[in-house]
Amino acid sequence: MSTPFEITASKGRILSFGELLLRICPDAGGQWLNDNQLPFFIGGAELNVAGALALWQLPSAYFTALPNNAMSAQIIDYLEAKKVDTSSVYKHGDRIGLYYLTRGKDIKNNALIYDRAWSAFAMLKPGQVNWDEVLDGVTWFHFSAICPAISQDVADVCLEVLEAASAKGITISVDLNYRSRLWKYGKQPVDIMPQLVKYADLVMGNVWAAELMLDIPVAPDIHESGQKSIYLKEALKTSETIMAQYPKCKAVANTFRFDAGEGINYYTALYTGDKLYNSSQYETDKVVDKVGSGDCFMAGLIYGFYNNLGPQQTLQFATAAAYTKLFIEGDATTKTVEEITNVAFSAK
Repeated sequence: MSTPFEITASKGRILSFGELLLRICPDAGGQWLNDNQLPFFIGGAELNVAGALALWQLPSAYFTALPNNAMSAQIIDYLEAKKVDTSSVYKHGDRIGLYYLTRGKDIKNNALIYDRAWSAFAMLKPGQVNWDEVLDGVTWFHFSAICPAISQDVADVCLEVLEAASAKGITISVDLNYRSRLWKYGKQPVDIMPQLVKYADLVMGNVWAAELMLDIPVAPDIHESGQKSIYLKEALKTSETIMAQYPKCKAVANTFRFDAGEGINYYTALYTGDKLYNSSQYETDKVVDKVGSGDCFMAGLIYGFYNNLGPQQTLQFATAAAYTKLFIEGDATTKTVEEITNVAFSAK
């Protein structure tokens, strides 16, 4: 019988690893052309995690690659002002990655266009970075499945840093983010992700991502039920399989976010210590911005485990953090721990 996931190491820095992107947001009607303005946000899944943790007063650090120019310097100053430690940022290359997402739309639809080829991060190669130096003082390392989706070189860099972090006894978390517009270099997620996930102590995603990336099958008729109890049963089965196949894993979290017109239904589950916990269910008729909600959930899990909260308390906090992000424009949350906690423990 396993015990619930606990962080017993010293409370050092939490390092999030991934590509910083600028999100450009044209409106659906094309008014931006007449206004000569394109709204933008600083984004990237892992940066969204780092920003939330810094906001919540944890020692949050961020690794990315940026060109050594004035724009990068401005971005670094901006992140430092938000208490994100950028001392590990690797300077090389010529450009910062972009993506275009029509305002108010979800990254899962055709409103998304990537422009990140040849970016500084995409040009990373194994052997470039001194990981002993980057990982100095780090006790938690977070990455997502977006990084190895960029190219074989970046996938190899992911493996390189995970090996280094594991050798140092650093706690590792992964978000099984799937981006259908990536993975264009001849490999499928299932070809790459299992060798990376084996280093993870905490795996976050959903049952469909686990099927796609780890080849863990999902019941084919699950969509027909629409029942929370059926989805949670599938989450339990998937979680048990992940922990059996990846012995280092101590906890698995699953999110369930279903569109309901312009709104959503949202709840989550966490399996640890041979027990499945599930969150309150949130429903809303309308959302402001879906981007970054899952990243906020991931940050909430890290926050809870880092602070040795119990599994149910950790899950409630993370779920409320994700839900409240849906009403904030931009990639990152602006909600404090107190504000999120008030939502988490007033929910049914």
